[in-house]
Amino acid sequence: QVQLVESGGGLVLPGGSLRLSCAASGSIFRVEYMAWYRQTPGKELTLVAIINSGGTINYADSVKGRFTISRDKNANTAYLQMNSLKPEDTAVYYCSSTIATLAKESGTYWGQGTQVTVSS
Repeated sequence: QVQLVESGGGLVLPGGSLRLSCAASGSIFRVEYMAWYRQTPGKELTLVAIINSGGTINYADSVKGRFTISRDKNANTAYLQMNSLKPEDTAVYYCSSTIATLAKESGTYWGQGTQVTVSS
């Protein structure tokens, strides 16, 4: 019923920038929040940034001042602008969203993940 599709990952030099996109589609009534998580091999999934329907934003301490999450409500799309990237930002980045469908059912949905590699 609902799909999240991510794009924008890739290989970038340290200090470089990337912009990730996450588009939600399907039987959407309301998007409650959209968030970005990341995971490296052998480690837990960790929250990077989150924006709720009211526009309240929170960031992980490790990305504050470097990453910016934003949202286009009309397009049900979230973005993660990543600047001053460091090798430790290398991970698979996942988009997540809690969405109420047209059937008034609420659920949390995940994208397929996009690889971000920061390396010289």
